[in-house]
Amino acid sequence: MKPLVVLISTALSCTLAFSAQAEPMAKLEKQLTDALRYNPSTGERIGNSGKAIQAYMKAGLVNKKPNVRVDYTDYYLLNKPASFMGHHLFMIEEEYLIKYIGCCVSEGAGVTLRIRASDKNLRTFAKQNGCAVEDGVNITEHLDDLGLKASAPAGKYITLSCRMRDAVRRD
Repeated sequence: MKPLVVLISTALSCTLAFSAQAEPMAKLEKQLTDALRYNPSTGERIGNSGKAIQAYMKAGLVNKKPNVRVDYTDYYLLNKPASFMGHHLFMIEEEYLIKYIGCCVSEGAGVTLRIRASDKNLRTFAKQNGCAVEDGVNITEHLDDLGLKASAPAGKYITLSCRMRDAVRRD
């Protein structure tokens, strides 16, 4: 084979491999986004956060069991790089009732993200979908508070919380 043909063939193979990999990641992100999206006419989230997290498990992006459960919330640290709305997805959380432990459960989910550039898209999404944005998350303290021994790259972190209490504040 001539060098130019080999180069083009290699580039095409790499592009196809990346495209094949990007498609499942986009599907995962859509499923998680839908789990956070709010339908004001039904008063519920559009997608199912449990199923979205199970898809991340199946893809090997999070553990089969949460890294930690605190009160009513499961926390899943990402094992491999993934994006969410153009930012680095660091952790997924899901709040739900298994057993009453004496406090109020607010079902729903959230994500902690390391921001790549502007967070305007997250703020717009939060406003449209009954979510809350926690700015300037000190990720080291947050991990310590959860009892997680994990390292986090330096950067700006934000938590997007899309629970029922967040939607009620919206209405």
